[in-house]
Amino acid sequence: MKNAFILTLVLGFAGTAPALARLTPEQVAALPPAAEVTVDFARDIKPVFDASCVKCHGRGAAKGGFSLDSRETFLQGGDSGPAAEPGRSAESLLIELVSGLDPDNVMPVKGSRLTVGQVGLFRAWIDQGLVWPAEVSFVKPPALNLHPREVSLPPVSEIAGNHPVDRLLQPYFQEHGIRPAAPVEDRGFARRVYLDTIGLLPPPEELAAFEEDSRPDKRQRLVERLLAENQRYAEHWLTFWNDLLRNDYEGTGYIDGGRKQITGWLHAALAENKPFDRFVAELVNPTEGTEGFVKGIVWRGRINSSQTPPMQAAQNISQVFMGVNLKCASCHDSLINDWKLADAYGMAGIYTDEPLEMVRCDKPTGRKAETRFLYPELGEIPTDAPQAEKRRRLAEILTSKQNGRLTRTLVNRLWEKFMGRGLVEPVDDMEQPAWCPDLLDWLAEDLAAHGYDLKHTMQVILTSRAYQMPAVSLGEQKQSDFVFNGPGVRRMSAEQFRDAFGTVAGVWFESPAAQFDLTAGRSVEEVDAELLPRPVKWIWSDAGAAQKALAETVYLWKRFSLETVPEEAFVAATCDNSFTLYVNGNKVLTGSDFNQPRFADIRSRLRPGENVFAVAAVNHTPGNQPPAEDQPAVEADANPAGFLLYARLRQGRQVLDLGTDATWVCSKTKADHWEQRDFTPANATAAVAVGERSAAPWNLGDRLAGALSVALIHGEVRASFVPADPLTTALGRPNREQVNTTRPSTATTLQALELTNGGTLNGLLQEAAKHVFAEGAASNNELVSRLYASALGRPPTPNEAALADELLGTSPGKEQVEDLLWAVLMLPEFQMIY
Repeated sequence: MKNAFILTLVLGFAGTAPALARLTPEQVAALPPAAEVTVDFARDIKPVFDASCVKCHGRGAAKGGFSLDSRETFLQGGDSGPAAEPGRSAESLLIELVSGLDPDNVMPVKGSRLTVGQVGLFRAWIDQGLVWPAEVSFVKPPALNLHPREVSLPPVSEIAGNHPVDRLLQPYFQEHGIRPAAPVEDRGFARRVYLDTIGLLPPPEELAAFEEDSRPDKRQRLVERLLAENQRYAEHWLTFWNDLLRNDYEGTGYIDGGRKQITGWLHAALAENKPFDRFVAELVNPTEGTEGFVKGIVWRGRINSSQTPPMQAAQNISQVFMGVNLKCASCHDSLINDWKLADAYGMAGIYTDEPLEMVRCDKPTGRKAETRFLYPELGEIPTDAPQAEKRRRLAEILTSKQNGRLTRTLVNRLWEKFMGRGLVEPVDDMEQPAWCPDLLDWLAEDLAAHGYDLKHTMQVILTSRAYQMPAVSLGEQKQSDFVFNGPGVRRMSAEQFRDAFGTVAGVWFESPAAQFDLTAGRSVEEVDAELLPRPVKWIWSDAGAAQKALAETVYLWKRFSLETVPEEAFVAATCDNSFTLYVNGNKVLTGSDFNQPRFADIRSRLRPGENVFAVAAVNHTPGNQPPAEDQPAVEADANPAGFLLYARLRQGRQVLDLGTDATWVCSKTKADHWEQRDFTPANATAAVAVGERSAAPWNLGDRLAGALSVALIHGEVRASFVPADPLTTALGRPNREQVNTTRPSTATTLQALELTNGGTLNGLLQEAAKHVFAEGAASNNELVSRLYASALGRPPTPNEAALADELLGTSPGKEQVEDLLWAVLMLPEFQMIY
């Protein structure tokens, strides 16, 4: 009976509460003796509680009703009574269990057991009266970095100047005995800020102009100018957000519909600098363009209950926007923080219509989870509300001014991105204290005060003296002894390396892997002048088609003549409701949603002389069904119809563009070989212009130009727009099946192998050598100077020039050029951001 009783109590120290024991004299004699020292609670007892007991019985946890939050709760005990009484250690069940008298009934059940010496200290502590200082508590502390806090800026000083970041850092520097170093030279600053804002190396001519600029605010001006380059900014920061939001172009789930891209929305949001609160709200309460984030990945086969789509949404939202890791708590109460299984299921329930049953380690508990936000004090989410309402409520709570964690998590990520280490580390554990709390809080409140403008906060950080300090090595500093003394030396990201190679060698990717609207962030006038300089109209066979036309297929043709195949030839088209486009008999494009114009490169389909566009344009029934080909159209199915196309044809500066207009011809009769170049339609009539490209009922706006805008980067596509290849994978680009908030900064064996023997880089070097010879260089000196200027932003030293000249030889071939390019690319000066 006694063994059963003790077993119950043992389970209780992790499940029920210990009570006073009744030991036999023999058992008392077997106990470790009480230590013959005066016990200091903070030195001798608290560390043991922290290591072995608090997880189950402190910080708000009270398994079996037993809590270590304070001396009072300790003495009160739990379901089975008190654990000990002052002065009676030999009769304490606590001592019996931690001493290990019964090997099968030892406390703690998990983790390291107490040593004989530690048990002796506990006995002495109990015998000496259970002294427990009033200021010591194991109560769960208030959440850190959660609530808004206004920070007053320290006064302007000669050392700190007027910049708010530097004023806030000055007390920190004084405390740590640091006198900030002088800012880096202009070349170093420019290279750093170009890579950090737009992800590209500074062009030599721009770098030279910056160095020659004598204005005292030129660094501020440079930061502002770079952040205003909306497209390059978006192309660069797309990588950062793709990592965070698990967005990619290929991989698990995309083929079978178990995953969905948010690429188009994300790129446009960055190019337009969408306010961060709206950015977040549109992701967590998604529209069609953003639903891929909370949809997650629908894994094939049997999966762990912690990987269901609602649980993925809970994990990802918590990690990305709140700096909270719920992965452990998605399976069981976390062993690394205070989050519980109920917290994870509370968040997951937002994305279900019915309350979720909690599953612990894949075993159903039979208990339904109450829907709630991570920090309920910020707002309630009714468990029984419809899913749409719960999502809307989550968006409100996340983006409310009362939620200071959202802005703190974001500015901490930006600081880590620019400085190599966050104000809070790890960046996904925002319950940790910041090494400079005033700076974290001020940046967060400043972001909110400026309309959640990410570029504003970036500018604040990038124009600070702290950012301009010489780079320091962070590799040997541990979290416990970290002291900020300047930005950390960072390795280029995989995408930055690949784009830098493109800048230096002229070898880019051919086309993007997704549909991008590169007009985002640009004025209508600028877009029209560059992309749609010729008129273009919706056309159909009937003048009233904008109001209604029969549900039927209309065939459209446009003949045009070219003296030569243009250097650039792209087409964008759309139709209400669907279409198929042929160029000289070759099928090049189809579409079935007039709100999403389609884009194609048609250069390979054109020829000198006469060419023809042939289109089968189909007006569906009001139920959006294609009309039956063997039945006549009926008036009852009539609804608006139209076709719109713009072809961008350029030969040097010569604009050969054409678009749909009344010069097209049409017919409602299908004939054999109608799509071929030599086909001549019988009884064709002139097509009718039924509206401008933005006309109702289609209200297409700039979407046609958006589809055509990919032509602007064709052949010079950056790495953020394409899937990973062996080179970028080796350089650290993740597969994005999980949230990736940071990337490893240290070199790996895989990187070394790929950079020295990899087939991808070797192929790129061969292509680059061809470009070098195609461009031509008057001498070795010109080639070397041009390479060093574009890659390193400086001329070669005399020694470097001599070595390069020796490598190239008197009559350099492609192999020698490849070797020189490779040697420069392998320089730490090229690969690192100092």
